Amino acid sequence: MIRYDALDALPVRGALPALHDALEGHGTAVLVAPPGTGKTTLVPLALAGLLDGSDAPARRVVVAEPRRIAARAAARRMAWLLGERPGGRVGYTVRGERVVGPRARVEVVTTGVLLQRLQRDQELTGVDAVVLDECHERHLDADTAAAFLWDVRQALRPELRLVAASATTDAQGWSRLLGGAPVVGATGVSYPVEVVWAPPARPVRPPHGMRVDPALLAHVASVVRRALAERDGDVLCFLPGVGEISRVAGQLGAPGDVDVLQVHGRAPAAVQDAVLAPGARRRVVLATSVAESSLTVPGVRVVVDAGLAREPRVDHARGLSALTTVRASRAAARQRAGRAGREAPGVVYRCWAEAEDARLPRFPAPEIKVADLTAFALQAACWGDPDASGLALLDPPPGGAMTAARSVLAAVGAVDAAGRATERGARLARLGLHPRLGRALLDAQELSAEVSRRSGPRTAAAPRGAGAGPAGGSAAAAGGSAVRHPGGGTARAAGAD
Repeated sequence: MIRYDALDALPVRGALPALHDALEGHGTAVLVAPPGTGKTTLVPLALAGLLDGSDAPARRVVVAEPRRIAARAAARRMAWLLGERPGGRVGYTVRGERVVGPRARVEVVTTGVLLQRLQRDQELTGVDAVVLDECHERHLDADTAAAFLWDVRQALRPELRLVAASATTDAQGWSRLLGGAPVVGATGVSYPVEVVWAPPARPVRPPHGMRVDPALLAHVASVVRRALAERDGDVLCFLPGVGEISRVAGQLGAPGDVDVLQVHGRAPAAVQDAVLAPGARRRVVLATSVAESSLTVPGVRVVVDAGLAREPRVDHARGLSALTTVRASRAAARQRAGRAGREAPGVVYRCWAEAEDARLPRFPAPEIKVADLTAFALQAACWGDPDASGLALLDPPPGGAMTAARSVLAAVGAVDAAGRATERGARLARLGLHPRLGRALLDAQELSAEVSRRSGPRTAAAPRGAGAGPAGGSAAAAGGSAVRHPGGGTARAAGAD
């Protein structure tokens, strides 16, 4: 049974007629709606025609989320609104997990899964509409998926409907990218949020790589304890990563009648469900940036913001992209603070000085400008646009980074002299790994197959517990056979040691 009481309470419902008109007239739209308005859950159900009384025809809708935890949570919430469980008319697919039934009309996927699907089936057969959620985060996979989808709509399927949805975004930029798409806005109910500046008493070392000064984490824990003593309601604390969450949780211990929950991409499903439902006891929720806009945590009246975030940067020593800890942007700080004012007036404790605030970057850096572009260049080559010059991107890829990326792809045999993807390159793209790591995996598979081919028959003929050779040992055990590694060098066959 559809839960109309919950659906009617979602503010984005008032924007549905304008969104419907935009898609009917233009086929694309940019939806700007604050967190908690229902853009992630109500809009896909309406587009799919799953709401009673809706004029929308039955459609199949794919919703792309930047994170696995957000994809699972969105699918569970939509299924709950329909009075179902995931796997019925609403399902989800993330890496290593697929819960999609034969009646699915809405499927929530990660942007990485959507990219893989586009490479396999450029027409997205059977899909009528795609919603790119949280596009303001500017993850490279999301930008790439948007560019590919625009290509599909332009060249293959002009009837495919595209919606770029976000809490706060460059609406006009996305509108231009999607061919002058109408911008539809939805207003949410927000309450005033008091700002309390709570810098450490003594200077702390700035973040370096993945390292965060333990003194700052100890200070954050003390601010959480202060917030529990001074304010009512649940506390949502933003930290950059899993390690910092674990350390602060350890310093908090078990504070009386308060539950401490840790929310991140590797958190168990039971913990995720507990966070997204009102608790019987007061809670402290320690979360990464996934709780900025992808998840709505009920009961929060207080936010404690450590002021840090994790963003990808190129690790030139390894030739790979790596996460590094940076100061959170002012836009991210506003998003985080807004979580305290979703249901009632709230307060945000910012663990830095007010004078520092003006020096923070305005927005997070788009990933395409700062990350290693090898995987992106391979996706573009497989798409048929090796230099990505024909892709509709908000920010063009830096020329130097693309040159370096194509050089790596040529070295691992992923592209030919003209930059086109080879058969090996297509296999690497399907792995969903960095091409360097994917090449190592493919080489290992080929090496294993060669070892099995050479030693398998003799090993299979040997009695259990006995050697296969005339002297009681297999050929490998008797000295081992050297197998030439496809990438150069040799590897000793099994048993050679």
